[in-house]
Amino acid sequence: MSRAARIGAFIVATLAILVAGIFIIGSKQYLFSSTYQLKTQFDNVVGLDAGGDVRVGGVHSGTVRNIVLPHKPGDKVTVVMDLSKSTHEIIKQDSVASIETEGLLGNQYLAISFGSAGAANVGGGDTIASQPPLEMSDLLKKTSGMLDSSQQAIQNATRATANIDSISAKIDSGQGTAGALVNDKQLYTSLEQTANTMHDTMLQAQAGVTDFQENMEALKHNFFLRGYFKNRGYEDSNELTQNELERLPQGSPVKEFTYSAKQLFDKQDSAKLKNQKSLNAGGEFLANSQFGFAVIVATAGMEGDTQKDMVLTEGRAMVVREYLVENFGFDDSHVKTLGLGKQADTGSDSGWGTLRILIYPTGTEMPPDKHSPAGALSKTTSNEPVQASAAATPKP
Repeated sequence: MSRAARIGAFIVATLAILVAGIFIIGSKQYLFSSTYQLKTQFDNVVGLDAGGDVRVGGVHSGTVRNIVLPHKPGDKVTVVMDLSKSTHEIIKQDSVASIETEGLLGNQYLAISFGSAGAANVGGGDTIASQPPLEMSDLLKKTSGMLDSSQQAIQNATRATANIDSISAKIDSGQGTAGALVNDKQLYTSLEQTANTMHDTMLQAQAGVTDFQENMEALKHNFFLRGYFKNRGYEDSNELTQNELERLPQGSPVKEFTYSAKQLFDKQDSAKLKNQKSLNAGGEFLANSQFGFAVIVATAGMEGDTQKDMVLTEGRAMVVREYLVENFGFDDSHVKTLGLGKQADTGSDSGWGTLRILIYPTGTEMPPDKHSPAGALSKTTSNEPVQASAAATPKP
């Protein structure tokens, strides 16, 4: 081959390589393909440069054309980018641009998220929303703060351990109350004796309460006091606590009727009813309404003998219950009594005491009866409502 032919072949090969390189670079910069332009804005582009990659769904889909600084402080930096037409169907008006980093210390590139299917398409020159970039300096500051907090926690734990060692040493040497209890046998014995004395005192107090209750029962059954009971409105003292609860139930009543004892009874120390018609409103409510159970609660004034006033309030509650049961049609198994004895009252008739009819809703836990076989451990819940009676007319 002649020298001229070799030179011609070299030139042709060189031109082919040059053209191929131009097309390769052009494919990266989208110089020879159809593109459209979008914009986005940031407070800080953290090192993003013109010519940087634009990726959609992680795929290289465009380049950063240029970055425009704001005209005045407070405005944002505008990033102009060229995108391939193939992304026009997946980038929507709700797509978000963000500046990402390749690896931990790599180059920055612009990432654009897919838009939602129902959002509008973007047009050439539109501006999409952006997400503030994560700056490495901020990340390092946060990491430094976490390390400082961890170091402080370690120092606190070290001081706490030292304090515990100091307290243990003092206890071992007999210092302080705890050290004396551990090391002084005589002090421990004295405290044990004091505790035993307090326990004996509690047993005596409990025995006193038991004696009081036994005296109450004896007072009710005493043959010589039967006339006393009869004169006060109840002949059989055994019936006083037949339907009496141990205490009031938890929760609030749905309805309450309150009377002054002076309004209902003929004497201050009597359980004989004198104005029964005042109770008719409560009786009609019980007969015509659904409820869980009712409690008739009686109290006495602060004057008089404590034991007698306790019996008096039990008798008043029993008498009122008997009147309501006999004159109004409802299930009497859901009507209980409770005599509370002396109770402070600021009413105008405080010396006489009060009487209340408390009506509780279905589902309220009914306390045990005062003298039930199971004692305080007997508990029932009124889950079945008392059905209203067809008639609620009091007897004359």
